[in-house]
Amino acid sequence: MLWFAAATRRAWASSQAAGEALYNGIKLGRPWPPALKYPNEHPVRPAYLADPPSVVPIDVGRQLFVDDFLIEETTLQRTFHHATYHPANPILKPDTEWEQRDDMAERTKQPSNPSAMVFSDGVFYDWRDRLFKMWYMGGYGMFTCLATSTDGISWQRPAFDVVPGTNIVNTAVRDSSTVWFDPDDPDAQQRFKKSIWYDHALVLYTSPDGVHWTRLGTTGVAGDRSTFFYNPFRRVWVFSVRENQFDSAISGRYRSYWESPRFADALGWSKRAPVSWIKSDSSDFARPGFALRAELYNLDCVGYESLMLGLFSIWRGESQSREKINEIALGFSRDGFHWSRPDRRAFCPVSEDPKAWNYGNLQSAGGCCLVVGDKLYFYVGGTRQSNGADPNNTGLAILR
Repeated sequence: MLWFAAATRRAWASSQAAGEALYNGIKLGRPWPPALKYPNEHPVRPAYLADPPSVVPIDVGRQLFVDDFLIEETTLQRTFHHATYHPANPILKPDTEWEQRDDMAERTKQPSNPSAMVFSDGVFYDWRDRLFKMWYMGGYGMFTCLATSTDGISWQRPAFDVVPGTNIVNTAVRDSSTVWFDPDDPDAQQRFKKSIWYDHALVLYTSPDGVHWTRLGTTGVAGDRSTFFYNPFRRVWVFSVRENQFDSAISGRYRSYWESPRFADALGWSKRAPVSWIKSDSSDFARPGFALRAELYNLDCVGYESLMLGLFSIWRGESQSREKINEIALGFSRDGFHWSRPDRRAFCPVSEDPKAWNYGNLQSAGGCCLVVGDKLYFYVGGTRQSNGADPNNTGLAILR
């Protein structure tokens, strides 16, 4: 059952006249983003679904019936389909010497975790070169690499001059990362944007080609799975910031939100702290015997047709023999902040085969999905995570 806070609805409605008008008739409240102290522990129905605009413009993108925003009444039943994994998976796995590297394991004399995995990072189609381009974590926490493809399935590792003879494009120590292709930036030197998490903040970069990067500086404090995306409907850069909170008011991992029209404004958060945003709630489920409740491990987003599509990485729990069971579920937003999540099942699930590439941990890619012909390609990072020393790979899931 969906829950809706009446007080939140009244506050939202009272500010409609003064708020920013969106392309779809929704008016944002003030202040924006909403100054939440904590995200809600229970599902909250977006106010624009409970009380939609009297007139909804439909001239931006295809109109998707993922919720009742455009529907007054119907006798039809809504069915959500899940992605299907490509039979060639994993489509990218750690094969090179630099992808075998794991500095921490080498220093502590532990088994290494080879990696050729999107840990958000980014997958985009660059029509100027007529190539699919994938940035990914090469070596565990070691490098950012760039692979290319003509079909999005078979990938090559070009040799670049950053580390001659390799496809490494950034040697900075890294954890989670995001790369975004921004062809509309009038400054050709900034048409690729990048973040790397390091030392409790995001390090920001820009690049003209996705290979040679200029360091801009760091954001304010951010957790290690923080990412960013572009909201094209409002023309703002949004940072999805990981938070951890363990007190009587809230439980587990959740996300904070920070936005600005300029990417570089995120340096130091421009003296504006991120606001609480969203977490897993009482409709999400954990694995019995693995955890008491689910947590939101990450949220990557993208503008798709007429709305924002969110890939929710839901942590279901873990054990000594199976670390970090994360699965990817979908959410939909028409104002870029509030989410409708009608299907809590895994859109991209883990496998129950202990030998499978995606047995333990799935993570989404920056950019979320690509339109390829009449299909959507979703790239995901995955690992067996059965003993803490398994390869980290990249897989492909497809939706018609």
